[in-house]
Amino acid sequence: MTNTELDPAEIVCSSTALGGAQRAGARRGGVQLGGTEGAVAAAGDLEVLEPREVPLGGPRAMTVRRTLPQKTRSLIGPWCFADHYGPQDVAVTGGMAVPPHPHTGLQTVSWLFAGEIEHRDSVGSHALVRPGELNLMTAGRGIAHSEVSTAGTSVLHGVQLWVALPEPHRFTAPAFEHVVPQTATESGISVRVFLGSWLGTRSPATAFSPILGAELVIQEGVSVDLPLQADFEHGLLVDAGDPTVCGFPVPPASMGYLPPGRKSLRISAGRAGPVRALLLGGLPLGERIVMWWNFIGRTHEEIVEYRRRWMADIGAPAAGAGGDGAGGDGAGGDGERLFGAVAGYSGRPLPAPELPGVRLKPRT
Repeated sequence: MTNTELDPAEIVCSSTALGGAQRAGARRGGVQLGGTEGAVAAAGDLEVLEPREVPLGGPRAMTVRRTLPQKTRSLIGPWCFADHYGPQDVAVTGGMAVPPHPHTGLQTVSWLFAGEIEHRDSVGSHALVRPGELNLMTAGRGIAHSEVSTAGTSVLHGVQLWVALPEPHRFTAPAFEHVVPQTATESGISVRVFLGSWLGTRSPATAFSPILGAELVIQEGVSVDLPLQADFEHGLLVDAGDPTVCGFPVPPASMGYLPPGRKSLRISAGRAGPVRALLLGGLPLGERIVMWWNFIGRTHEEIVEYRRRWMADIGAPAAGAGGDGAGGDGAGGDGERLFGAVAGYSGRPLPAPELPGVRLKPRT
């Protein structure tokens, strides 16, 4: 899925935690408001990140609930983007119809709870995204893809996640993988590990840094204590149910964050039905990354060049490029298509929005 906000803000992700004043406010008052970027509640070392609603453009735009990134927290391990959508009646919303668009420096993780999405990309992949199955696209130095909900889909419900590639791998060759993870079930809980390893299960999907991605379903009234890798930071994105996490309620569509140092995670499902959630974790990335629209880079100049190359690839004028267009290392030279073409999609690619008239730089 693309980030199709009509006026995408510059986002500079880093592995820093809440600023001192924000953290102190959260601790003293229990809740620290974050305006349109969501809110943060704190209990012990648990922070609850509330989502903000983002329309993805168009008269019948899908609206997603975004928990990452936000002002108070940009990264959880290498995870840098989390959109949660549905359940949506496709007859009302029109479903998902995302034209070819570019990505750099990241992996996209598509995970559905209901519905079906057709994926096509510029390395020749053509696959369906179905519930409980992982579609993992590695953008690396550059890829383009489209996503369209299938004609048989009546309800669309899922998440779109991005993983930032670390410096040694961010210019890797683009690739696509489809993985059907095993389901492990025991004592009122079922687990699907789709990235990394946990609870004795390892996903075969390619990971470029220490990471964890897993779906949990915990039956109504059940409490579980789950082991965590202590040097990871973790986020629990709640899809359904009324769980308490480490003794603190985390509402649906919100994410409970735990910093490194935690060795276990206690989740109790209430009486509102089973809890379904995604556990995302990893070693803190330890790098500052600039993220704008669908591009991840390290400098303003890289983002400008990625935008210029995408507009050139689709034959569109690059007006509004914003700032100088000097490209960063690895962005590719003129004379070849950086992102490639998506075969089998009949519509036009999605042009990039205009960059702001100022240099992209870290927020303070």
